[in-house]
Amino acid sequence: MSLKNADKIFASLFPPVGSITHRLVISYSLLTLTVLILVSGLLYWILARNFTRENNQFLADQIHVLRKILKERPDDLDALRQEIEWEVVARSFEKYYARILDEQGQVLIETPGMAKIVVPSLFPEPIENGMPERAIKRKGREGQTLLLIAAWDEVGNSQTTKRLHQIALDISHEEAILSNYRRNMAIMLLVGTLFSVVIGAFIARKGLHPLQQIAKAAQGITATQLHERIAAAKWPEELTALATAFDEMLKRLQDSFTRLSQFSSDLAHELRTPINNLIGEAEVALSKTRAAAEYRQVIESSLEEFARLSRMIDGLLFLARAETADSQINKVSFEARQELETVREFHEAVATEQEIKVICEGKALINADPILFRRAMSNLLANALQYTPRGGAVILRAEKFDAQSITISVIDTGIGISPEHLPKIFDRFYRADLARSQYPQGTGLGLSIVKSIMELHHGSVCVTSEPSKGTKVTLCFPR
Repeated sequence: MSLKNADKIFASLFPPVGSITHRLVISYSLLTLTVLILVSGLLYWILARNFTRENNQFLADQIHVLRKILKERPDDLDALRQEIEWEVVARSFEKYYARILDEQGQVLIETPGMAKIVVPSLFPEPIENGMPERAIKRKGREGQTLLLIAAWDEVGNSQTTKRLHQIALDISHEEAILSNYRRNMAIMLLVGTLFSVVIGAFIARKGLHPLQQIAKAAQGITATQLHERIAAAKWPEELTALATAFDEMLKRLQDSFTRLSQFSSDLAHELRTPINNLIGEAEVALSKTRAAAEYRQVIESSLEEFARLSRMIDGLLFLARAETADSQINKVSFEARQELETVREFHEAVATEQEIKVICEGKALINADPILFRRAMSNLLANALQYTPRGGAVILRAEKFDAQSITISVIDTGIGISPEHLPKIFDRFYRADLARSQYPQGTGLGLSIVKSIMELHHGSVCVTSEPSKGTKVTLCFPR
């Protein structure tokens, strides 16, 4: 059988889908059947081999006895006849036949009734000297199974006179024993296989019962019950990993649902403000006839709200794209100082207007997406400029942290962030009260975008701050 055919048979017995119980039962049954066949076959082979060895030994002994008599008393046919007859009488459970012929094929002595059972021509070719290695098995005239051997022997010390010994042993009772053994073996294989199917089904169902309990527990968990857990401690060792992984998945889902609900609530809140402003201004403008300058002022105010909505939508779209599994970035190696100078020049007008000094320091070769790098730095610098009072300073610093990473820091002398707000500043739309009052036009997405950019680069971002003294944001890029 080729390996390809073996694979096809294995695939048909154990399909990749279907009931695990059925697959286990088939495995148990095949294993039991294989063991029974091997054990039964081995025992049958040992029994048959012992019968054959004993029978061949008996026939060889009879040849040896007859040869000895013929050698010591070549003319004493009575001694040969007596030996043959006594041997037949002594064996109550085995039928033994012996015949001695001369060189012309004339029967000299034979067991009474042997001619009716086995004729001389049925015997195999006799050997000239020595002892036949083994007898042959043939059917007698009356259907008996006989074991036959034949051998020539010299009479006395004569080199010319020979006698032919033909000995037959009726082994029908042994064949019946072997046949009965084969029949019992077939019954045992059938009963053993059926028993293994029943026991295998019971064991499989019992063993898979905890898995069914896990499935039942999982079915009872809905979107409103994500706080529940399967409690992995009570399951068997083999299922503990599965239950633990499922509980961890539930934890992640619960966290995702919580953040999604919070995000939806925050998004509705953030959109409500500019939309209400637009509706209010439109209602006021339409309440009575106004001059062109007033309409222009309303449109300009609306444009500011539209710009805020546009920034918010752009930020949300970027975050949505960044969180997809197939998001890819175009990493190249570049000098970080040059990009920092570019970002500084872009915000130079705002910094000059607010009398804030922006300084670039350090040099480092970084491997990142230039566009995303500029966006992250622009968001951080814009935040620093918004929350740094006049006369303050902002430092953009690039440096080699260790052999495996490069750090980019944005350090300001602004209002700082209270410790209770630091764990939440990267959440979408989250803004401290002081930040909202000082810069109401913000969307609360800037730091969330920075964190997403760092995750795309497999890097990290951390913030240290002290109220009224300033804030330091550090981006760590892997080399």
